[in-house]
Amino acid sequence: MNHGRPPVRRRRPTLPLHAIAWIVGAFILVPIVYALLGGFKSNSRLSSDPFGLPDPWVVANYTDVLGSGSFWRQVWNSTFIAVATTVVMVGLSALAAFVFARFAFRGREVLFTLFTAGLMFPFAVAILPIFVLLRTFGLLDNPLGVILTQAAFGLPLTIIILRGFFRGIPGEIEEAAIIDGCSPFGFFWRILLPMARPAVATVSVLAIVGSWNNFMLPLVVFSDETSWTLPLGIQQFQGQYAADTARVLAYLILAMLPALGFYAIAERHLVGGLTAGATKG
Repeated sequence: MNHGRPPVRRRRPTLPLHAIAWIVGAFILVPIVYALLGGFKSNSRLSSDPFGLPDPWVVANYTDVLGSGSFWRQVWNSTFIAVATTVVMVGLSALAAFVFARFAFRGREVLFTLFTAGLMFPFAVAILPIFVLLRTFGLLDNPLGVILTQAAFGLPLTIIILRGFFRGIPGEIEEAAIIDGCSPFGFFWRILLPMARPAVATVSVLAIVGSWNNFMLPLVVFSDETSWTLPLGIQQFQGQYAADTARVLAYLILAMLPALGFYAIAERHLVGGLTAGATKG
């Protein structure tokens, strides 16, 4: 018999989980710290003591990059393409997810399966047909060639995430909106999107970070140096200053900062959106 004793709770093995988290964090953090400190070193100091502190601190490695017009042009190109890609992708995905979630029609699940099949289509395999298609439509050396392609390949995952949120909105809310004279699009724009703000924030963060780090597609589309994004600029800078490793590390850190800063600000929305999406049916 229990004799009124409270149930014994088993302690969760938090120590192994914390140890794994610290190990994974170290694998991510150590290269960033190494590159950050290496950017403040001279090349001779970097060769003789790669893991030591800079002595002296060579700030010119960073200031030279920040004073370069090509660096800021690449920052602008990356920012413009990332924002435009996000607007196109999230806008189209939200409309498609709304239809798949709130409308019943013949062949809906088959069509949705076709969209989700895009997740299994590797981008590298399609790079040659994409190049031919973009050349046919005159979109080479055009930011639209990158924006539209990135948006198209981001549609499947974005639709899946948004559909789960839209399906979780109670039908009574939609019925009340229709009774009040709200059209289907009015319900989508005025009620559904504001309620699904965590999901929209989640897919927007994923789209911006993914576009910012994309290397292969801009490499295929852009041949004009004035249109290069930061990943292409890093490759070009590394080739130009191959012997100046410290300056290359400084360029790399500065190129990472905008994406890291944006992710740090939006991290709460990203984690909250993914967690909430796991509870939606």
